[in-house]
Amino acid sequence: MIIYAAVSEFTSFQNIEVWNFIIMLAILSGALLLAGALRRMIPLLRKSLLPGAVLAGFLLLIGDGIYRAFTGVSFFRSGNNLLTLEAMTYHGLGLGIVAMSLKQSQRAKNQHRNREIFRSGAITVCGYLIQGVVGLLITLGFFYLFKGKVFASSGILLPLGYGQGPGQAFNWGLTFENSYGFVNGSSFGLTVAAMGFVSASVGGVLYMNVMQRKGKLKMQENADEAEDLTAESITGKGEIALSESMDKFTVQAALILVTYILAYGIMKAIDAAFGGIPFYVKTLQSTIWGFNFLFGLLACVIVKALLKSFKKAGWMQREYRNTFLLNRISGWMFDIMVVASIASIDLTAFAHPEFIVPLLLICAAGAFATFFFVRFASQKLFPDYAHEQFLCFYGMLTGTVSTGLILCREIDPLFETPAAENLIFQNLYAVLLGAPFLLVLGLIAQNQPTTTWLVFGILAVYFLVLCGVLFGKLIFGKKKAE
Repeated sequence: MIIYAAVSEFTSFQNIEVWNFIIMLAILSGALLLAGALRRMIPLLRKSLLPGAVLAGFLLLIGDGIYRAFTGVSFFRSGNNLLTLEAMTYHGLGLGIVAMSLKQSQRAKNQHRNREIFRSGAITVCGYLIQGVVGLLITLGFFYLFKGKVFASSGILLPLGYGQGPGQAFNWGLTFENSYGFVNGSSFGLTVAAMGFVSASVGGVLYMNVMQRKGKLKMQENADEAEDLTAESITGKGEIALSESMDKFTVQAALILVTYILAYGIMKAIDAAFGGIPFYVKTLQSTIWGFNFLFGLLACVIVKALLKSFKKAGWMQREYRNTFLLNRISGWMFDIMVVASIASIDLTAFAHPEFIVPLLLICAAGAFATFFFVRFASQKLFPDYAHEQFLCFYGMLTGTVSTGLILCREIDPLFETPAAENLIFQNLYAVLLGAPFLLVLGLIAQNQPTTTWLVFGILAVYFLVLCGVLFGKLIFGKKKAE
């Protein structure tokens, strides 16, 4: 009885904390249903090519604005609601990547595919670098124009907010704020990340509409026509039954969660090994935890190797993974993640007059630079599926991986091109090639013009080097042929 009384004190089922996660999930799901219905009923919305998840996010953003007008507070930024949304964004991305990575690839791995994945990683890092160069150039200019009143190093928050998402932008903005005197630095970083989601949605949708009007992009008007729901597409040979003592969906969910918790264990192990090193704690720790999806990908490699060894040893006779269900789970995770990320957009930095012009210039210049670089790279390096690859890269480099996948899904609903796979499997190359970028963050945090210019130079030179690796053969090969 004493134990029961103690437990009851903390688990009163009428307590809002018990229901908070379910309430937020229901709100996000309701917005998705409403967005889907609106797309069906309003031809203009359907023809706009605006993804349903993006539309749902903006509907919640508008709804929150109305709620704030009547109550004076934001629903999504009060109590634990914001924390719940941020957790959904963070884990939705990680779980979605794990679900996509666990499935069995139908494409043969060869030298050409490995080259495409390497190029994808290099383009991702080039995106970070060009954003860093553009951002620092603008804030350094404002630093001298206003005689030191603008934080010279704040431009580095552009690649952190656009390229790596809200988590990294907030962490580094807070570091600048607490350690180096950048007043409201965390708000600045979050606003950059929020504008990234806006840039991803607006830029991606405009691109699809322009390309469609030019006749260069053929859209699938009716998604039902794209689906081939034969028995073979739903379940493969040698797989476990759809429903026996344990449901097949349950098995997929269990595999995803076990793999994801393995990723958590890997990150905890890294913390345990390097947690006593100040440089790691100040610069790399937040980056490690921000890349939960990358460690999810590493955990997938381990789990897939284990499953393969179990089959080889004869301990496992049937195939437990199902591509159809894993695709459905990843799609759900990405939809929830995108809605949650847009609903949690924070533009509070615009409330500070001194931030308005630098923020607008940084965000606009970052979007344009990313757009044109990624478009050029996609056309030159992935000519067979340039549109799909562009949407993947542009969505990721202004939002997150799932934003890129959501945009790509509008023109490649079944991910038949390698674009989505390139986006997932390029991460290892991106981390290796992006290591110098992460290391220079420790220098730039000091907000000294000299070190900021040094970092600017390093990023610019490294960008040119990677561009030489990516496009050198195309340029010199063409001259040689002429």
